[in-house]
Amino acid sequence: MKEKLKIIIIGGGAAGFFAAIRAAELNPEAKIIILERGRDVLGKVKISGGGRCNVTHACFVPSELVKNYPRGAKELKGPFHKFCCGDTVEWFETRGVSTKIEEDGRMFPISDRSQSIIDCLVTATQQYGIAVKTQHRVDGLIPPSESIPHWQVQTNGQILAADRVMMASGSNPKMWAMLADLGHKIIPPVPSLFTFNIKDKRIEGLPGIAVPDAEVKILNTKLTARGPLLITHWGMSGPAILKLSAWGARALAEFNYRFTIQVNWTNCYEDDIRESLNDQKSGHPKKQIFSNAQLGLPIRLWQRMVESAGIAPGLQWANLGKKQLNALVHEIGQAQFEVNGKSTFKEEFVTAGGVDLKEVDFKTFASKILPGLYFAGEVLNIDAITGGFNFQAAWTGGWIAGEGLSG
Repeated sequence: MKEKLKIIIIGGGAAGFFAAIRAAELNPEAKIIILERGRDVLGKVKISGGGRCNVTHACFVPSELVKNYPRGAKELKGPFHKFCCGDTVEWFETRGVSTKIEEDGRMFPISDRSQSIIDCLVTATQQYGIAVKTQHRVDGLIPPSESIPHWQVQTNGQILAADRVMMASGSNPKMWAMLADLGHKIIPPVPSLFTFNIKDKRIEGLPGIAVPDAEVKILNTKLTARGPLLITHWGMSGPAILKLSAWGARALAEFNYRFTIQVNWTNCYEDDIRESLNDQKSGHPKKQIFSNAQLGLPIRLWQRMVESAGIAPGLQWANLGKKQLNALVHEIGQAQFEVNGKSTFKEEFVTAGGVDLKEVDFKTFASKILPGLYFAGEVLNIDAITGGFNFQAAWTGGWIAGEGLSG
């Protein structure tokens, strides 16, 4: 009688669960175990989107979707043709979890509760008889050999045998070291998706103030991004900053997170800003500049710009000189700020780095070096900007790796 296929998945996150469920669907007879080192599974799912779980993004065309991945874009294009954002939505929909699209394209469960996603995944593992073992730290991984023709996974003082193993261990330095010992190249990890620490009087005391469409450049680089920008207690955040942190993850690490940014608070050309201010000057000459915010800017932010431009609080538009006008245009369109450090974006820590993508077959997400070993999720050198894209890479990788594991 043929023995049942034994599959061990290391890591109880989104990619690990998705792979286990897909493998069980295709091979119900397989014995599948998920090993999770923590007390709880699906920890990132729980905290994602402020506890609502940003499941995926409403970007349904693979060639457009890959543009959101600073690392992994080329490799994910094929996989996204097999399982994309629409497939994720349908997968959860058929299991009773409907999703909704927000204005910025992010997708959440209608319940606005990450627990809906967790319950769906946990229920599926129970239905398929997948064993989920928490507080099982993996201490060793031994590939098959002539003497022992199966994988050996050392955990909690015991050795588990497996025909196939999947690494879905996230950004875990210990697991990366283990893979390096087995011959895989690991791209050194650096933080991605972080906010900028800035101490500057122009934004001091303005936390919570945001503009809808700013352009931010990192001086002396080609890095630029646009989108909403949020002033925080420690500096700046929002999609524009987070995009920069993702695309510039390696460069900014080399700068030791000390660099200069240039902010255009309106994303308008300098000539257009000047023209708009001149129109205000000629149309409303007796109004006070300080209390008459322009270009849709929040009043308190506008007042800081006016102060920084050296304009007295009581000055009227009619008395605004050319030098002061130029200074105000500069504060709106070319304000420079010194960044001195970074802060983690909420609790959703993302890294750039991991298993070298050249060593992975993206038709199956299998190792090119070690037969029977598969990967998905953040263990790979793949990461995305914020907005549900990192989860989509996990769902896609898990789905395809699950198919490989099952066969």
